[in-house]
Amino acid sequence: MTEAPKGLRLHIALFGRRNAGKSSLLNALSGQPVSIVSDTPGTTTDPVEKTLEMAPLGPVVFLDTAGLDDDGELGRLRAERSLEIMRRTDVALLVTDGRIWGRTEAAAAARLRSLEIPFVVVRNKADADSGAKETTDAPDRPEGLDAAVPVIRASARSGLGLGEIRAAIERIAPESALRQPPLLSDLLPEQGVLLLVVPLDTGAPRGRLILPQVQAIRDSLDGRKICLATTDKDLPAALRRLKEAPDLVVCDSQVVHTVDRETPSDIPMTTFSVLMARFKGDLPALARGAAALGRLHPGDSVLIQEACSHHPQHDDIGRVKLPRLLRGLAGGELHFRMAAGKEFPDSAGDCAAVVHCGGCVITRGQMLARLRAATEAGCPMTNYGLAISLAQGVLARVLSPFPDALRAYRKARAQA
Repeated sequence: MTEAPKGLRLHIALFGRRNAGKSSLLNALSGQPVSIVSDTPGTTTDPVEKTLEMAPLGPVVFLDTAGLDDDGELGRLRAERSLEIMRRTDVALLVTDGRIWGRTEAAAAARLRSLEIPFVVVRNKADADSGAKETTDAPDRPEGLDAAVPVIRASARSGLGLGEIRAAIERIAPESALRQPPLLSDLLPEQGVLLLVVPLDTGAPRGRLILPQVQAIRDSLDGRKICLATTDKDLPAALRRLKEAPDLVVCDSQVVHTVDRETPSDIPMTTFSVLMARFKGDLPALARGAAALGRLHPGDSVLIQEACSHHPQHDDIGRVKLPRLLRGLAGGELHFRMAAGKEFPDSAGDCAAVVHCGGCVITRGQMLARLRAATEAGCPMTNYGLAISLAQGVLARVLSPFPDALRAYRKARAQA
């Protein structure tokens, strides 16, 4: 891997009316012709993504969206799609056509505030403003706008204000989006030994490792740890060959039962999915959600959510293996809804539980937004790995390196 994955990049989205100059501004900020620019309103119909390195922010993803004032049946769908993009946004640019500020802009600002997304108001087309001054500070502030929200006069055409926009993004960007926490290196002592157990199955084609495995290797090396890897079939031989026990064993959830059996109980052990749950979300909350799976009853509905779209395998974890395990927990048939992609369904509240993938392709902010949406809908949420470990009877062990999450799980289970 030579580039930062999208899930580790700051996501910056541009919102505003049609013809406010969002696409032109994106092209100017990126220095590339990312979006098609036209005087025709509604040129941008679907969200446009561009990954790049932008000093001083580093790796970012820009998202250009359709106009929030788009009309007609199709236009309303485009506007709704733009609003959905907010759940994938770390920082927003609310772009206005000069000094225009109406219900469209006020509603967008209110929605960004409710989602706790920091944003900048960019008064674009300042070069066409007869009252423009040399300074990029806005001469007036929209009524009702929070005083902490930066307001910058800019021009995509002349370059006015571009530096100030970049500086404002860096200033207001959430710390969690700019500096990622360690995946696992903080769980090991200095020069500690990490043993990864990686099954070679259809989910890992020849010559490839899945992203969480690659991230685990890199994080251990960054933390100056000693990283070893083996397969589940060779785990007993690997443990015998080591002169000292590893400080931590991490395995794929699909072989957690085997690894639990083969790994002495005094060796700390967890799974890639548990690590991703902590790295990308709120592990104690997801542990409580796993406990809720023990309360499933036949006939309940379960939403299985994946963050990416992929071609299903014949033994697909989300469509085959996980439903089979959950039926066993419930003691009968369940109704499963499968959702995949970048948007989280609003109907999650109709389900007894949400079981999410590890979220390796989305950001921590996006995963936390999904967790918040499920919580607001009164629906417990967990992830694939925690659900599998629960069904295999080893969840307490794989949570043992994380005392807060283990306590949350046990408390939620006792309240069942």
